[in-house]
Amino acid sequence: MIKTIITGSGGKMGSFVASAIKDTDDMQIIAGVDKVNSGQDFPVFSKFSDIKEKADVIIDFSHPSLLNDILDYAFKNKTAVVFATTGYSDAQIEQIKLASKEIPIFFSFNMSLGVNLICSLAKKAASILGDGFDIEIIEKHHNQKIDAPSGTAIMLANAVNSQFDGNKVYEYDRHSKRQKRSKKEIGIHSVRGGTIVGEHDVIFAGRDEVITISHSAYSKEVFAVGGVRAAKFIAGKPAGLYDMNSILSFE
Repeated sequence: MIKTIITGSGGKMGSFVASAIKDTDDMQIIAGVDKVNSGQDFPVFSKFSDIKEKADVIIDFSHPSLLNDILDYAFKNKTAVVFATTGYSDAQIEQIKLASKEIPIFFSFNMSLGVNLICSLAKKAASILGDGFDIEIIEKHHNQKIDAPSGTAIMLANAVNSQFDGNKVYEYDRHSKRQKRSKKEIGIHSVRGGTIVGEHDVIFAGRDEVITISHSAYSKEVFAVGGVRAAKFIAGKPAGLYDMNSILSFE
């Protein structure tokens, strides 16, 4: 059995993760970490230092502020970590990458297999279409989402930009500019409203034709299922930095 800790266990995503784990026969929830105990049928602690049992993997859908606590526990117990939280700063992302030299870490801006598929498709499209097409990314989320643009939009932009040796410039806001669009731009735009779970469009606009690669999530459960799948994959792996491409190539 893969002994698992859920960070943010009292939130919606934590509940979805717990439900997804209970549908498996090879994972066991040994603890949750959250300020609130919402009546889960497993022990919930307010901080990692109170957990005495050693876990095989941590699934984190919480908040960037818990990064240090998660890593402290993981280093001490040689525990694998699935980081599925968004909103990390550049410095925190570097901290995660550095930590992966000592422990196995699965890190992705989006845990949906579908999103990671369109990421690969957008990358392939960029390699074929080249500079002949302008590239714009539109992401839509619910009105409670704090960070913008979404981590997934950045992931898509980075995938596309990798085909241009990282020479494209991300343009987040054009309202203050009175000039034509530069060929070096990747436009990234955020929409916040209602209960939109997550929609992402990568638009390749060329002369007299437009190609759009899209993904829509209708429930946050898709991210929980992806997180559990990642946890199964990374448990027992050697130290290193893994992502959804690791799973796709493994399969």
